[in-house]
Amino acid sequence: MDELAPEDQFRLEILFTRPVQAVRIDESRMVLHALAEDGEAQFPLHPNDKPDRYLRRVREALASYALGSPRGYPVHLSRWIRHGQLASEKLAQLLLTGEPEAITAVIYSPALTDEIARRAWWAMPTIENARLMLQRPAVAQGQMGPHLAAFLVEHMPFLQDDHLGILDTVITLLYSEILTPKQELTLWRRGQRSTTHLVGFLELRATRLPEAKDGDDDLAFVRAALEIFEKPETQEVITRTLNAIGQHFTQRMATHPSTTIAALAAINASLVESVFARTTAIGSLMREKTEPALRPVREALQQLAV
Repeated sequence: MDELAPEDQFRLEILFTRPVQAVRIDESRMVLHALAEDGEAQFPLHPNDKPDRYLRRVREALASYALGSPRGYPVHLSRWIRHGQLASEKLAQLLLTGEPEAITAVIYSPALTDEIARRAWWAMPTIENARLMLQRPAVAQGQMGPHLAAFLVEHMPFLQDDHLGILDTVITLLYSEILTPKQELTLWRRGQRSTTHLVGFLELRATRLPEAKDGDDDLAFVRAALEIFEKPETQEVITRTLNAIGQHFTQRMATHPSTTIAALAAINASLVESVFARTTAIGSLMREKTEPALRPVREALQQLAV
């Protein structure tokens, strides 16, 4: 069978008489959801074939309505979209296909606007998508920016042991410059449970760290770095912290030259390159192997912590 059930065909025809903005399909419940200017709609699908084959036909029908493509979403469009070769109005049409790959391609597009981001977010609200969209200035500075930031702050605990995801999310949030002081403090204090959260602050907020009192930015930075070295969770946490230390104290040398600060300014990830070239260890074994290389760094930091 290669036709949709009559009731589904009829409902799709009726659906596209409205100003539809996005479509998503709940595959587990076989329900189609649509976002329109005048509200949301949904209707159950009535498969007359195996679910995966029927869903393919539904998406082919959606693509025919949205793109004039009877064979469904043309996957090669992903390359064009990600290189900015489709205008925002074309991106909007892709959100009508009910195709996850099309939504992902829209989110990656340099042409993403705040309005298209709102529709894409309705279609696929995930941590990864929120992070990607916030990397677009048009979104971060638009109405969706605060909404996506609040979502990420709230849902970051779900990343758990995804330390790279935590690093990327903190950096994205801080770089966007849209967090409230309370949200920044929430992220900062999560560093007490997972030091990975602190790395982005050392990279992007070295001179205005949360809870730093007037005139003690260096002290707050040093204490955070020492806390990271006490229990680093991955190799990247160590290398990025070392680079952040060197960058910060290189800048401080201009106004506060001293032997200790000069030593810290010379620090970078090369200190542990030979160690990490020989091991993929993380956790306690990683800390044991990097102890000789990191001991002088900790000692120099401790001189500034008193």
